[in-house]
Amino acid sequence: MTSGTIKDSVQYPVLRNLQFSPIKQGEDQLVVLWDPSGLSQEKLVLPLNFFFIVQHFDGEHSIQDIGALYLKRFGEFLLPSKVEQLVTDLDQKLFLEGPRTETARQQARIEYRQRPFRPAVFAGRSYEADGVKLRKQIDGFFTSSEGPDFKPSEHKGKLIKGLVAPTYDLKQAGPVYAWGYKELQECQQPDVYVIIGTAHAGLENLFAVTEKDFETPLGVISTDQQIVSRLKAVVPACVEEEIAHQAEHAIEFQLPFLQTSVNKPFTIVPILSSFSASSLKDTTVQHSVERFLTAFRDIMTESGKTVCVVAAGELAHLGLRYGDNAPPTDFSFHRSMQRDLEMLKHAEELKPEEFAAYIQRENDQRRISGFSPIYSLLRLIQAEKGQVLRYDRGITDQYNSTVTYASLVFF
Repeated sequence: MTSGTIKDSVQYPVLRNLQFSPIKQGEDQLVVLWDPSGLSQEKLVLPLNFFFIVQHFDGEHSIQDIGALYLKRFGEFLLPSKVEQLVTDLDQKLFLEGPRTETARQQARIEYRQRPFRPAVFAGRSYEADGVKLRKQIDGFFTSSEGPDFKPSEHKGKLIKGLVAPTYDLKQAGPVYAWGYKELQECQQPDVYVIIGTAHAGLENLFAVTEKDFETPLGVISTDQQIVSRLKAVVPACVEEEIAHQAEHAIEFQLPFLQTSVNKPFTIVPILSSFSASSLKDTTVQHSVERFLTAFRDIMTESGKTVCVVAAGELAHLGLRYGDNAPPTDFSFHRSMQRDLEMLKHAEELKPEEFAAYIQRENDQRRISGFSPIYSLLRLIQAEKGQVLRYDRGITDQYNSTVTYASLVFF
């Protein structure tokens, strides 16, 4: 087909940016697909041969092309009617790009903008939905054997400039969050918390800001309308994808810790980000990131308010779930841990370009999903030093797929 020709979406289907996880049922190996953006609430379990098919739904392979690849891979013919039925099923679940999905997106945007605030989507699933129980749960993260307890911090009384915290499920990573927020409890607390979280579903504009206040079981947190309005005026594209906040957990998971750690009125600036270290080699991406961060840094200065930047993101992603050919071993995990800590040394020293270069040299083989929030934090804050407080990992599936994460503080 000639360049610029619009391809038939039925014959050249395009899978949306979905997440997947390998699962085992008895002797059968399967893959489950779901939508991290929350636009679709469906899940789809596929045998490996059907997962092979959908991996080629990239808009470049026709159904006939996929049939030829399937024959080469599995040694049997693939009836076009089977693929067409799969395309129909995926389209109905909003798993494919196309008119049905675009209509659903537009409706979701309208509904999100009509809401008085962004609701606590993960309350009752990832953390307690009852306020009293939630406070007890948060306290338990501090006092657990892996937590920081309530001993005095060596940084007590200093003005905190930044935090790095996980976005992993609170039930597993709660104590690691607590190590970071323990510092916040004892420091000189700022007026505004800029929370930059990983947009796990991806973003076209690299950054997405929302004007919505955020609800939690502990009350509603006000978004700083003065700062967000200025940002919207200077970089209008930053609010075009605010719908990304609807189902993203990265910011939501920080809020109960803020509410139980900060002892004075405060506001937040909720920002999602999505760009990789490798993508910064692209001058267009580089320019977009530079424009947003420069504008935002100036706006924070103009506001006259004291600000703490919280980067909410994870580090390495290892194993079958994340595209590796085999589950991680103890050796491969410990090697990755060593590399994580080497990488974070650049963050401690407030060297954003060296932080990016470290990941670029690895070709991001370990999939550092928290790169964009951490890089943005390092570009925005003016601090003397950073410190890694705690490092840990979570196991995400029965194949030992692993996510690593850490808490850091900056003064």
